[in-house]
Amino acid sequence: MGQKILYLECNSGISGDMTVGALLDLGADRVFMEKSLESLHLGGFHTEIRRAAKCGLDACKFDVILEPENHCEHHHNGHYHPGHVHRTLKDILEMLREAELDSNVRALAEKIFYILAQAEGRVHGAKPEDVHFHEVGAVDSIVDIVAAAACLVSLNVKDAVVSTVREGCGTVRCQHGEMPVPVPAVTELAAQYSLTLEITDTRGEMITPTGAAIAAAVRTRDKLPKRFSILECGYGAGHKDFEHANVLRAMLVEEESADANEESLWVVETNLDDCSGEQLRFLEEKMFGIGARDVWYSPIYMKKCRPAYMLQVLCDEDLLESVQTMLFDESTTIGVRYYPVGRRSLKRRIERIETSVGTLRFKICSRPAGETAYPEYDDIRIACLDTGKSYQEVYETARREAQQKIAGINKGVHS
Repeated sequence: MGQKILYLECNSGISGDMTVGALLDLGADRVFMEKSLESLHLGGFHTEIRRAAKCGLDACKFDVILEPENHCEHHHNGHYHPGHVHRTLKDILEMLREAELDSNVRALAEKIFYILAQAEGRVHGAKPEDVHFHEVGAVDSIVDIVAAAACLVSLNVKDAVVSTVREGCGTVRCQHGEMPVPVPAVTELAAQYSLTLEITDTRGEMITPTGAAIAAAVRTRDKLPKRFSILECGYGAGHKDFEHANVLRAMLVEEESADANEESLWVVETNLDDCSGEQLRFLEEKMFGIGARDVWYSPIYMKKCRPAYMLQVLCDEDLLESVQTMLFDESTTIGVRYYPVGRRSLKRRIERIETSVGTLRFKICSRPAGETAYPEYDDIRIACLDTGKSYQEVYETARREAQQKIAGINKGVHS
């Protein structure tokens, strides 16, 4: 089984209610979410979950319905309406700590609120703890964030990818007056958390600060893996109707293991015109000692036609720093180059095979036409010394006998 990854496809932006709807449609535990909301003891609201059609797409619609006495604290589509009860970050965190929430839900909800408080603080020139929330101080926004946190925890997904987030254009009216789209808190969140935005010709707002904060909090990877299978797909409907489907699509994907013979490696290289051959040989041994995949040299000419070597080392990414450090410590170089490369190799294994010239180690390579055996040099060398035979004779004898044994084994397996 590969790693499971949540993919939020934000072709119509993102908001808190769209996120909750998409996650519920994806298979999040509705009962767990509702119990989480009940534990807030917030009162004055109830939730409604229904199906909605958006440009022919069937989607899950999550609504927070405020009771009549609580309408003074209502916001619509992420915007302030007069009469809000403002809450500070401290007020909201205390509410979460007093609630009987799952510890993971509480931690994720706190993270989302803090991310939003940081953005609002930078916009208004205030410390996060001193920000008086307009949007998240409203009951429906608190519900959206806690519900989203509960849904994400119930899905038990550790990694998430957020696509380019599409936004509309024009202006929107909020508590501070008429603001350009995207609103300041959204632009701040995008800047601080590297959310990629795409401004479209759609009039109106498609990204709310709550939605952007959720995206910033859950995003752990920049892009989807090269190979994956889609396990589940869910759609969350937004409030507005556009010419395009106003939905957030959430997908649960499973990363498929790449072919074991396809790898992403790195090449580190440098030009050397003042190293002796003995020094390069010593450096090669040390490189293999720390785990380099391969080391090789190419004759080159440098400035003023000085003869030199280009030393190249093939290694895994986690060895990049060690390889570069060793080059600076063990050679005369004052600069190195490095770049990623792809490598495809045959499957191979090492086996000991008994032959007439001794029991030797062989590298067995799997080719499309069958397996091929290659004796290891060190073992051939010892066999030559033991038998007094030439290298060529020992090599050919050992390889022929090993090849015959492998062919016999494979024939027995398939018969």
